[in-house]
This record gives sequence, structure tokens and C-alpha cells, in this order.
Amino acid sequence: MYRFFTSESVTEGHPDKICDQISDAILDQLLSLDKHARVACETVVTTGLVLVAGEITTDSYVDIQQIVRDTVKEIGYDRGKYGFDADNLAVLVSINNQSHDIAIGVDETINHEQGAGDQGMMFGYATSETKAFMPITHYYSNLLAKRLAQVRKEGILDYLRPDGKTQITAEFNDDGSFKRFDKILISTQHSPNVTQELIRKDLIEHVIHYVIEPGMMDDQTEILVNPTGRFVIGGPAGDSGLTGRKIIVDTYGGRAHHGGGAFSGKDPSKVDRSAAYALRYVAKNLVASGLAKEIEVQVSYAIGIAKPTSIGVNTFGTGALTDDEIVDIIKKHFDLRPRAIIESFDLLRPIYRQTAAYGHFGRDDLDLPWEKLDMVETLSKYLK
Repeated sequence: MYRFFTSESVTEGHPDKICDQISDAILDQLLSLDKHARVACETVVTTGLVLVAGEITTDSYVDIQQIVRDTVKEIGYDRGKYGFDADNLAVLVSINNQSHDIAIGVDETINHEQGAGDQGMMFGYATSETKAFMPITHYYSNLLAKRLAQVRKEGILDYLRPDGKTQITAEFNDDGSFKRFDKILISTQHSPNVTQELIRKDLIEHVIHYVIEPGMMDDQTEILVNPTGRFVIGGPAGDSGLTGRKIIVDTYGGRAHHGGGAFSGKDPSKVDRSAAYALRYVAKNLVASGLAKEIEVQVSYAIGIAKPTSIGVNTFGTGALTDDEIVDIIKKHFDLRPRAIIESFDLLRPIYRQTAAYGHFGRDDLDLPWEKLDMVETLSKYLK
């Protein structure tokens, strides 16, 4: 266990997160019209420009231009002085159909069960460190980022602009238990006529103290606000953005392995997304049942084949059973074939845009099927 560990998050106005939200907004609209749509949608943003590209196969039609503008406006880029304006963007679209060679491995027929949409490995993770079964640094980094957007949108701090990042470093005891937050960092885009002193004062009062619970900080906790001293140019005007470039923010803040596949813009036939959700469900229920205090689960797939090619478990020495015994329990109680995952979680519906900022896991504010604890009673029977 690390003595110090750091995780970060970003707000919905961060360039990469703009792209994730656009890609998932397009996916949601397509699934609302055609639940069998095959979608692999990537977005790029830069100053004054949004490019949407990828492969989409569907019988329906959506107005991608309008979805882009509506999403950007909802995030908060609605005036030219922000450097990115929903009503004054060039939106380019380059969409093709899904490759036939991929489709024949994924499509279900009389003689062929729905297979994985690609090869690869995915990870699921859970820890008893927080009530959400998430790493404490990542859980609170996401809460800070979400609160940063809230105080902007509600006009509590009306000088804030949409781009922002948060970061938390925690110190842990020798036994791995949480001790304290050592450093808290917030960088936020702002209007040019506000002082850094006011920004620091307001963020400590309205964001940090609002989110961080008493006793988690002490007199030695260092608070950093806009370390460069100025953050006026932000969003796509300050940096280009790309779908899928915040995969650690989307998952476990670096505490768990990552298979490398992004989530946003992908329909659930892509196991990069659906299997990662299923493994979070597996890991969370295992920890909640008491079979481990911390667990990481890995599966791998081959394109066109339904059953995983491997299942692995690491309980980091916290398991009530051996890791091999837990693997056997997973195989007995969890069906990790793509179609089974999709049906179990009812994934062919428009639920994805809401996950595209502030994390896909540990979301107390959302009713996500992979966060349910409906297997705890079954699993707890294995406790010796």
C-alpha cells in the first residue's frame, strides 16, 4: 500500500470531457430511437471546431450538429468570451458504417451467440475505504469537481468558467487505513477581472469545506488553488480535447489497473464498456458481502467469442477466501457473456451521457445498474 496516493478529476468543461459528453449524447439519442444501433463515436474539439467521427450502423437518424451544440451549451460554453461558443462552432461530421468483419462476430444469429466486440482485458475494482466502495482520493476528487461546476452553474461563484481540475493526495497509516488528506488542489477557469485571493477564499469556503468532511483535513493539509496564478484561457481554446482521454478519471483514479479501452461513445456490444461495468458490479458486491476488503477482478475476451478467455482476482491479502475460491464463486454466480451483461443491466437504453463526467463508478447521485448491491446476500453465504 502507498503511504501517499493521489487521484485527480476534471469538470464537465474540460476539453476531453466535452468530447466524452458529446459522444455519449449522440449514443443516447441513437439508442432512444434504435436500441440495436452499433455506435463507436469519437469527438475532437479545438478552438471553434468540433469533429465527430467514427462508425455508426442504425436505421434511425439523429441531428449530430444539433446534439453537439446542445451539449456544449448545457456544459456552459454559451458566449464568445469563453473562447468556445455553442452557437458559433464549426461542426464537422465523418461517420461510416460498422465494419462487416466486426459485425459478423458481434451479431447474434441462429448459429452464433453474440460475441465480444473486440479482444482485450477489462478490470473491475472495489474497496471498503468509502461508503461508495471507491478509493477515497478518487471519490473526493470527483465530488470536488462536481461541486466546482455546481457553484458555477448556480451563480454562487459567478466569475467561474467551465474548465477545471481537482486533485487530492491522501496519507495512509501503516495498516493501509486512511489517515488524512495531505494536499488538495483545485485549478479553475475564471473571468479576467477577479483576484486570486478571492478565488482561493471562495473555493475553500464554497467547494472544499462543503465537500470535505470534518477530520479529513488538519492544520498541515496544503491547499493549492490555481498554482500558476491565472487560468482565464481554458476549455478548447486553451487545449484540444479527445474522447476517451480521461479513462483513469472515468474509473478508479489510478488505484486499479486499466485495460486501456475507453467508455464514451461506445454502445454496450463493446466489452470495453459493458464488461468493465459488469466487473465493477462483481467487485462491489464481493466487497459489500465481506469476502474481501479490497478486490480487483480482470477478464479478457476474444473478438466474436462470448465467454471470457480468462478471469483473474486479486484481493491484496484482504480476502476471507483464497483468490482462486473467489474466482470459482464469480464463475458460478456471474454470467459475463456480452448478451447476458446487456440483458442483466438493461444496457440498450439512453443512460450514458450522465456518466460522461464525474466518473462511471461510485456515483451516489445516479441510479446505475452496475452499482446495485443485489448479490450481497447470495455471496455472504460463502463466508466461513
